[in-house]
Amino acid sequence: MEIVIDKLTPCLEKVKGHSIVDTDFKIATKEDLKSLKKWQFKWTSKDLHECEIYKLTVNGDERIQGLVAIQDIHGSNAVYVKIAESAPHNIGINKEYLGVGGHLFAIAVQRSYDLGYNGFVYMDAKNLSLVKHYSQSLGAILIGQPHPYRMIIDEETAYHLIKTYNFRRDENV
Repeated sequence: MEIVIDKLTPCLEKVKGHSIVDTDFKIATKEDLKSLKKWQFKWTSKDLHECEIYKLTVNGDERIQGLVAIQDIHGSNAVYVKIAESAPHNIGINKEYLGVGGHLFAIAVQRSYDLGYNGFVYMDAKNLSLVKHYSQSLGAILIGQPHPYRMIIDEETAYHLIKTYNFRRDENV
């Protein structure tokens, strides 16, 4: 995984004008995923068939701002973040919104709470540079097993993330 956490914000922040916008999240449909253009990851991949894929949207705008694929792996007592990605229009110097990456991890933390795991989340960073980035931006901790860049978000960090973010979620989640 190699999503960049640009800013932790209670809601998304519009880059132009710095206004704060409220967000929602819900399960992404097959149609949502098939319609994606210019995303780095293939969200219809068979690798994700056992994952729940959530989309982050802005209230009143159904465009997907980011996606996160999470998996409840039996016996782990934590939610595994398989992949998280900001929409193409939220990457680079011309991005539309700040805060997408942090929101995606907050969604994973919320699912962990929902499943009774006290906010515990784990993921595999792509490289050491991202390990440092996730440690600094999210407070994630490197555990290094069984993947050399495996990281966790523990109870304390999870609590901080979930208190930082303000989003609504679809009742069907």
